[in-house]
Amino acid sequence: MVGPLPVSAETKVEKLDYIFNGGSGGKIPFNSRYFDAARVAATEPLLISVMSNISDITSDLIGGVYYGATDNRTTLTSTSGTPLSFDGTQSFRTVMFRYPNTASYLTPLDFFVLLNVTGTDPSHFKLRGIVTNEKFFPTVAAFRTAWDAGELKEHFKQTRTPDWALLDYKPEFGVRDLEDRLAPQSLEIGGKRYKVDEQEKYIEYMGWSFYTSYSRTLGLMYYDINFKGERVIYELSLQEAAAQYAGFTPKAAGTVYHDTYYSLGTDLGTLVEGYDCPFGSTFWNVTYHEGNSSVVNTDAICIFEADSGYPVSRHRFGDGNEYGFRYLGTVKASALTMRSVATVGNYDYMFDYSFHVDGSLEVTVRASGFLQSSFYYPDQEEFGPRIQEATMGSLHDHILTYKADFDILDTKNSLEVSELVLVNQTQPWYPELGSFEQMQLQKSIMTDESQFNWQPNNAAMYCIVNPNATNAWGEKRGYRIVPGKSNIHLTPLNSPWTKHQSPFAKSHLALSRHHDNEPYANSHANVNLPLRPQQDFLKFFDGESVDNEDVVLWFNLGMHHFTRSEDIPVTLYSEAVSSIVFAPQNFNDRAQDGDLLNRRWIVYNETSGDLYFDSYGVEIPPQCQVGLQEPVYGIKKNEEI
Repeated sequence: MVGPLPVSAETKVEKLDYIFNGGSGGKIPFNSRYFDAARVAATEPLLISVMSNISDITSDLIGGVYYGATDNRTTLTSTSGTPLSFDGTQSFRTVMFRYPNTASYLTPLDFFVLLNVTGTDPSHFKLRGIVTNEKFFPTVAAFRTAWDAGELKEHFKQTRTPDWALLDYKPEFGVRDLEDRLAPQSLEIGGKRYKVDEQEKYIEYMGWSFYTSYSRTLGLMYYDINFKGERVIYELSLQEAAAQYAGFTPKAAGTVYHDTYYSLGTDLGTLVEGYDCPFGSTFWNVTYHEGNSSVVNTDAICIFEADSGYPVSRHRFGDGNEYGFRYLGTVKASALTMRSVATVGNYDYMFDYSFHVDGSLEVTVRASGFLQSSFYYPDQEEFGPRIQEATMGSLHDHILTYKADFDILDTKNSLEVSELVLVNQTQPWYPELGSFEQMQLQKSIMTDESQFNWQPNNAAMYCIVNPNATNAWGEKRGYRIVPGKSNIHLTPLNSPWTKHQSPFAKSHLALSRHHDNEPYANSHANVNLPLRPQQDFLKFFDGESVDNEDVVLWFNLGMHHFTRSEDIPVTLYSEAVSSIVFAPQNFNDRAQDGDLLNRRWIVYNETSGDLYFDSYGVEIPPQCQVGLQEPVYGIKKNEEI
């Protein structure tokens, strides 16, 4: 850590410790550090020794052999995941094998080699065991004995052909009627209605204004979000994309991913105009530093305004004529969306931040890409269904944690809880009913830092309010936190693989007091430290007041991935989606659609029987000429500077 800048007599060089609260500062134990190419190479001799000694068995049992990644005799690929350690005092690799093809995530083999790779001296590395056929063998000798006794067999033959798992057209499906026509498109017919400053990463749209930033670890981040000149949020950012799997294999049972460990932001990649984003979108590159150079991922962010597919408001009233109304008003809805897609290994996470014309802000995440699957066994149905000849879809959770540092008008905010409660009461105008049940609001202010969950039946409304500012009607100005699709938290709460390093994923929501030394919910090193985290999110919640303070909301999106055969070839964005909306709640004096000109106000003239309308100067063009080009011709190469 160097500062202050520019360099002067006051500039100091200090350890970057203050943002980590786990007790070790910025230090990461060697055994829990990133398992880079050098560490993989150090473990390779032991793996080769094990696999070459049983090559005759693996050739018959799983149809492949492994003599090392660079040996021409090798017909298998090896891989391992995370965690690789529990507390940094040990290091282990769970090595699984696959056939080398483009769909290897979907063609797992039932064979695992478990290695103890603690320390820096490869001569001390040891075999922990071999797993296949749902059995554990602590030594090569025990494994060979079982093979010689005829106890091991290949229950289902795994396919080597990946064609069925690619996203090209499948002729065996035939063609749907009229599918040979170009699908509907969302186009900015009237021209762009947003302004961007790419140099400053600043955007304005329909009353919204905000800055964006980029992190190689977290991807896109948003700052100083204002609506009609008033601050709503200081920072909105992804904090972690986590996944935890389940199953009766070493790989499935022991897999937890924190995608910041893999530098999620560097995996933002090319977006295809007209398919990933609408035609006419604005595209930005992302640049990050790798080694001694800078890498430019081209067209990795798109910005576009799109029709919401529904009016933001409408009403029809009056009747007694052939049209069925006297007045009809309808106001067009649209939103500006910033989108990026991070392909982290097998998954393609699509991140959308949508700024709506009514002053609401929507955060959406979708998941596509290959499943991390398991070898199929009929007696393991509790961990997922059979989805191919020898493949089972592995049950897992996706949890994506976000930070929303609200500043409603200023930094003095509170969280107001409005609960629906049932009461029995009497009312004098209903004497015949006696006491009857109805609902009413019970309001309270959250006083202390807390992790909490959505109430059943959504029976509570949570609002970030400014207790010192009211609208024209005397109501506290604020923004409501509206659950959208699939608002979940991590299912396992006491798993050894996520014991202490993933508390941010274990509740729907959390509210803490802002501190400069608590900028992130997680550390990229935490995934390999489940029992001794470098960053302990739970320590954020130490009983401080959050009433009329600078507060930070942490929220989770995600999916319980109940895998299915329709996850082949890849998971579908239409179903694997989660969202949340921040909507004005008494922030204004009335709905913010009154100044939108894209509307129709239609009035029935009782004298003439005709309909009259006002276009407010926004006319429909009689002819719309659209020039579209094949987007593939415009795809640019990434650059290394």
